Amino acid sequence: MKLFVLLSRFPYPLEKGDKLRAYHQIRLLSQQHEIHLCCLSDQKVTAEWRNELAPYCASIHVLKLRKILIYLNTFLQLFTDKPYQVGYFYQSPVQRKINQLISTIHPDHIYCQLIRTTEYVKNIHNIPKTLDYQDALSKGMFRRAEISRGSKKQLFRAEGKRLSEYENRIFDFFNHHTIISEQDRDFINHPSKDRIEVIKNGIAESFFNYDMPSVKTHQIVFTGNMNYPPNIECAEFLVNEILPLLEDDVRILLSGASPHQRVLQLASKKVEVTGWVDDIRESYARAELFVAPLFIGTGLQNKLLEAMAMGIPSITTPLTNSALGASPDQELLIAENASQFAEQINRLLNNKKLYGQVQLNAKKFVRENFSWEKSVKQLAHLIQS
Repeated sequence: MKLFVLLSRFPYPLEKGDKLRAYHQIRLLSQQHEIHLCCLSDQKVTAEWRNELAPYCASIHVLKLRKILIYLNTFLQLFTDKPYQVGYFYQSPVQRKINQLISTIHPDHIYCQLIRTTEYVKNIHNIPKTLDYQDALSKGMFRRAEISRGSKKQLFRAEGKRLSEYENRIFDFFNHHTIISEQDRDFINHPSKDRIEVIKNGIAESFFNYDMPSVKTHQIVFTGNMNYPPNIECAEFLVNEILPLLEDDVRILLSGASPHQRVLQLASKKVEVTGWVDDIRESYARAELFVAPLFIGTGLQNKLLEAMAMGIPSITTPLTNSALGASPDQELLIAENASQFAEQINRLLNNKKLYGQVQLNAKKFVRENFSWEKSVKQLAHLIQS
């Protein structure tokens, strides 16, 4: 089949969850199908990044989003009922280019990732279409509203309501629908949401086979895009709320792309902020534990899969584990506040038997339940049905 894949970002480098998901789906779908990749972008896409996708794509089209239209179209959503982020990604000149590409390529199927891209193809009715919601964006916005104050609280709440209504409306424009977890599917407000197929993420084999160093430089590591609000909140909670409850010699490593100023300000003798690293496995390998006190956000956390696959015992919140589905006290540990996180950290650092059991169980759990090959095979079957 000819697949027209429409993304809101270029799927490389792999510093964000939507990029990671799209990259591996394209890589594996290309083994049996002809991929025509179309990406929106508000930044420069380098030749090196294109070269990473070139082996898997019959054609690659990067459609530049103009800054002035980003601001204008986002503002204009004040006078519509669409989400602001849908307005952010929609531009009429880009619509004309996409129409032309589809007319030229004649794809057998259109695959859209995230509702940000759906305006461009929702009115195409002669080609089957699949929407990957990936996450329930509305729920994530409502959670941000819960911890915000003043005008931000009102803005997040309003955007959450718009997103929820749009997630419902856009459902009927697509033949097939996918999402990353059962939890996220339950948050979609549509009477036929049970038709949404859960397509999990996977984990690369290289995380299972990494040669771990014998000496650790930090007790705790947290990774992710450090400019993403839930990750910023998580890093601050780790350093400001949990670290003071731990022994004086405990050190934290915060590792990930584009650290926000709020994250950079956390750096100290006890806290190292790395910024972008070429191989994120090196950051996981430097620490004894992976700790993710994530209280907002939705979806399946790839960072947890990666740490667990490498045998780094992990501690997270019930909210985060509800999408993962691991067994508490066997495959990871659970905590709901700073004192519980400190208690669980001390349990693992001071109990070698428990540490070893969680290591082995976590690797086995991820290997048995999260495979890119299995999830993309499921996606391919859905697209072809």
